[in-house]
Amino acid sequence: MNQTFLEQFDGLIEKYTELMVGENSKELQEKIKIWALYTHIAKSMPPLAKHWNETYPDGKDELRKLIHEIKELNESHRAKKE
Repeated sequence: MNQTFLEQFDGLIEKYTELMVGENSKELQEKIKIWALYTHIAKSMPPLAKHWNETYPDGKDELRKLIHEIKELNESHRAKKE
């Protein structure tokens, strides 16, 4: 992949993060990437997500916290816009 594409894609993630939760720090961008990828995996390959959850229960707990955090941030952001 070339550098221009990576920069452009980073811009997409930055804007998506901002639209989802109202801010776009690097930490939140990483959390959004993990959330988006896991959500896609869970929907497209549920057995893989189930296997990972069973293999790494501590990872599953951490992911659950991350998903809850993003949900709360998104709900708070949407409430501010109304």
